[in-house]
Parts: sequence; structure tokens; C-alpha cells
Amino acid sequence: MTSLSGGVNGIGGMAGVDMRAGSLPIRLLHDRVLVEPREDSVDRRSKAGIVIPATAQMGKRLSWADVVAVGTAVRTIQIGDRVLFDPEDRAEVELHGSTYVLMRERDIHAVAAERLDDGLTGLYL
Repeated sequence: MTSLSGGVNGIGGMAGVDMRAGSLPIRLLHDRVLVEPREDSVDRRSKAGIVIPATAQMGKRLSWADVVAVGTAVRTIQIGDRVLFDPEDRAEVELHGSTYVLMRERDIHAVAAERLDDGLTGLYL
């Protein structure tokens, strides 16, 4: 049994994973989004190069993640998008030894838009 990987451009259709391609064996339902947290969201560095651990107390800080799967009712998020979310509001799931975060589409605060000239987002959150 195989399913499509997100329909057209990762939106609609049967959002899930084509198991023949060696991807994740999961099919998300409704407005669920599965993301892989970015490594640079864990620890931060100050301008002087000092590592600030993720456990340091600060104001509410959002994290970046890459979208790996979307549910059938997701309208604005596509597979491969880089999204901004609150790490406090998350449900972790482990698949094939990797940790992912499962959330609703409405819990995503922003989608990074790439610049035309250099491919960087220019976002400093």
C-alpha cells in the first residue's frame, strides 16, 4: 500500500508518504503538520561567540523547523517549507530514529520566504 506525498505541491490529496521511496511510514490526517526541528534552533551563540544553551531562561522564543509531511486539510503549508513555531506547544514523535514534532496548521506562526537573489530568508528570530 502506498500513498501520495502531499498531493499537488504538497497540498491536499492524501498527504502522507510513499513508502517505496524510503520516506516516513505515516499519513497525516486533517490539519496536522509534521516538522523536523532545525539544529540551529537548539543552542544559540551570542555576538561574541558564547554558546547560549536552549535551557537558558529568556522570554518566549520561537523555533524554526522544516515541514516533512502535511495532512489532507492543510491549505497554506507545503512539504519543504521552513516554519516558525512555539516549542512549548508541541507533541514529539520518533520515526526511524529521528525526532519530529506534530502540530496543527494553526499552531504555525510563520513560513519563511526566500529572497530572490541569495536564497536566504533574512529572518533573525
